[in-house]
Amino acid sequence: MDLSCLRAGQRIFVSGSSNEPSGLLDALRTAALPERLHFIQFPLSGYNRANFLAWHPTHEATTMFMGSQLQQADPARLHFVPMQMRAIYDYLSRDIDVALIQVARGRDGRLRLGPNVDFTGAALACARFVLAECNEAFTAPAGCPLIDEHRITGMIVTNRPLYEFRTPTVDAGAGAIGKLVAGLVRDGDCMQTGIGAIPAAILANLKNKNDLGMHGGLIDDGGMALIRDGNVTGARKPIDLNRHITGMAIGSRALIDWLADTPEVVFKSANYTHDVGVIRQLPGFVSVNSAVEIDLMGQVNAEYAGGRPDFRHRRLGGFHARGQAEPGGPLHNRHDGDRPARHCVQNRAEGRGGDRTANRCGYRRDGVRHCRAAQPAARGARRGPDRHCRARVSR
Repeated sequence: MDLSCLRAGQRIFVSGSSNEPSGLLDALRTAALPERLHFIQFPLSGYNRANFLAWHPTHEATTMFMGSQLQQADPARLHFVPMQMRAIYDYLSRDIDVALIQVARGRDGRLRLGPNVDFTGAALACARFVLAECNEAFTAPAGCPLIDEHRITGMIVTNRPLYEFRTPTVDAGAGAIGKLVAGLVRDGDCMQTGIGAIPAAILANLKNKNDLGMHGGLIDDGGMALIRDGNVTGARKPIDLNRHITGMAIGSRALIDWLADTPEVVFKSANYTHDVGVIRQLPGFVSVNSAVEIDLMGQVNAEYAGGRPDFRHRRLGGFHARGQAEPGGPLHNRHDGDRPARHCVQNRAEGRGGDRTANRCGYRRDGVRHCRAAQPAARGARRGPDRHCRARVSR
């Protein structure tokens, strides 16, 4: 591949999670690259392990998620920028010189983006150069966006199996929570779930529901099963009727193969999947995510564990913000008569973190609990609106 488009000082977007161009990155890692390249990626733990700082002593990197491969990175060259998904899309829609992406051909032979399109559209809109890996080991999902081959500056062809995400083990505790939360879901509700044992348990307990919708950041094997079994149809959605909206697919090879023949699963960027203006149009929206901890006042901490930043939950902000929009709100709580249902969250706390609350929750008159962002503050200090922060990581 001709790498003459790479020049010192460029800002380079790297597609992440299930659509990381790993074959292309392997080729770049052993190439003679210019100095002072700045790589930008939203990595997903378990999928993305590239450490761009190890490629050259002058390279820098910006990350929105601290994976294990970055824990010992040089803090002078690694920039940690924790932002919610919708804001990340806007951040990446400017000042990108080069985009590194993975593409594949669909059943019709046309070139499409691979199984994660969260931010690729933002980078492609402003990047001058696009380097792509065309992976022949899988068929592109039928609902992924097409890409004009003339838009690609250079492309390598590989045959590299995609990483398969291991199905979470659902223990007795997760199974019990899944059954309780599934009992709060009504026919016709629109679902959004995250990654892990509890979301998997919830999806597994929805086999008796009808005409559910899907709108969120990901689809996995559990979501595929509900669509195939006719539980998720999208038939009651006022927007995207009979369509299932996602930003990425993570799971087994069977999931990727099924998506190649399922155009009803439509891949959209984070400026659609996580936009409050879009989500507010979905009545009965059910958002199920993990948090670090919750206190007795109903305040949810999703940003600090053991007194240190833990920004593994950047995906849930847009869904919780929808609680301030009408009609309805995110159903992670509903009243059962006059008695509120319990708020189920996955406890991932390691030490104190409750004094650094990310979201404050309360009940509206319609019985749905909503959350609003709250800036971490010392005891007694006046709380203000959340602000995007930019921080260098420290060891």
